[in-house]
Amino acid sequence: MIKRLIVICIAIISSSAFAQQGTTSPYSFYGLGSLKFKGTVENRSMGGIGVYLDSIHFNLRNPASYAGKSIGGPVFKGESRPVKFTVAGASSNANLKSNSGEAKANSSTFDYLALSVPIGRFGFGFGLVPYTSVGYKLDDINDNKDLIYRFNGEGGVNRVFAGFGYQISNNFSAGVDINYNFGNIQNRAIALEYTPEGNLTQFQTRESNRSDLSGLTFNFGLAYKSMISDNLELSATATYSPEGNLSSENQRVFSTVSLDAITRDVIGVSSVIVADLESQNLKDTELTLPSRLSVGIGIGKPQSWFVGTEYTLMNTADFSNPIFNSQISAFENSSQVSVGGFYIPEYNAFSGYFKRMVYRAGFNFANTGLVIKDESIKEFGISFGLGLPVGNRSFFSNANLGFEFGQRGTTDKNLIKENFINFNVSLSLNSRWFEKRKYN
Repeated sequence: MIKRLIVICIAIISSSAFAQQGTTSPYSFYGLGSLKFKGTVENRSMGGIGVYLDSIHFNLRNPASYAGKSIGGPVFKGESRPVKFTVAGASSNANLKSNSGEAKANSSTFDYLALSVPIGRFGFGFGLVPYTSVGYKLDDINDNKDLIYRFNGEGGVNRVFAGFGYQISNNFSAGVDINYNFGNIQNRAIALEYTPEGNLTQFQTRESNRSDLSGLTFNFGLAYKSMISDNLELSATATYSPEGNLSSENQRVFSTVSLDAITRDVIGVSSVIVADLESQNLKDTELTLPSRLSVGIGIGKPQSWFVGTEYTLMNTADFSNPIFNSQISAFENSSQVSVGGFYIPEYNAFSGYFKRMVYRAGFNFANTGLVIKDESIKEFGISFGLGLPVGNRSFFSNANLGFEFGQRGTTDKNLIKENFINFNVSLSLNSRWFEKRKYN
């Protein structure tokens, strides 16, 4: 049954990932795009907190989770840590509103794929996550209601990671993720011109930019868990990603194009000129990725309930992209406050499926770090989720469903406000690979 679930889930996620873009947010126009990876479905269902670590769920936010024994966690045949596998996908629906009108957009995408293996006090994990995503189509209309510029883009940065963790003591663990980032971002802009009579001219000019990105980054994590009474457990975590660089190989092409008179879509290309970026020292550049610090603390009763909070700070003011600069946008340091938790009525109940389900909820408030026309772009979201037990109950595998409702941006200064609903689904599967034989 579990194998069938894996195949079905991967097939659905893969087809949706290749069928559509990972985002439709107009704010993905800036920088490296919208931040796509915000934690596992379990994290996101609890407002985005990554402070809770246990032995049966992945925590891709903190590499310290790969290591050590499960403190207060379920124990299987004397071993507290199973091999963990997780795969996830997401679907998003957004309503985009500005002073000049409204539009709807939707996207579906693959979220992450990862595997973690325990080895004594050590543990290691590896996987793939889409880190950022670009997917937008923006029209600039003048006072005469004429379309004068059209912008569109696609792409993003993916991340392959390998992580290691070590259990320093019964209460304290540490870990590190080594990330290889790769991908490309494509941005296109068309300047439309009209005749004195107001008709579209025969040919228009299009500028196309492509950046192929690659580079290494690191993420360090610490985790502390301790029983502070017979029933209460204290959890505290910290993660830090130092500033990193991505190498960018760039290309810029100018084209003469013809457009459909009604839809304004490109229907023909008559000439192409490749810009000499090498003479401008823009052929090969470096992008600065900001450092990121996150600290969290929480309290709960093991296998029953938990509530925690987390604060994240990113030095996004240090972000730079020499190949593309916008006169109306800038970056400032970003921050996020998240609060959330879960409740399990009775995790080891022999009867009553709903008693073994995990009920999650949370909320967060963030300053994204993006500033457009002197307006800081902020985001707020609330989330809910369910953990549904599947397969052999002794391994505590589950399917996770998450719902996020949020708002991003503002309509001030003719900007765009997004009201979005995200649906996330994942499989969190546990198994035993290395069992000692009791009998020969």
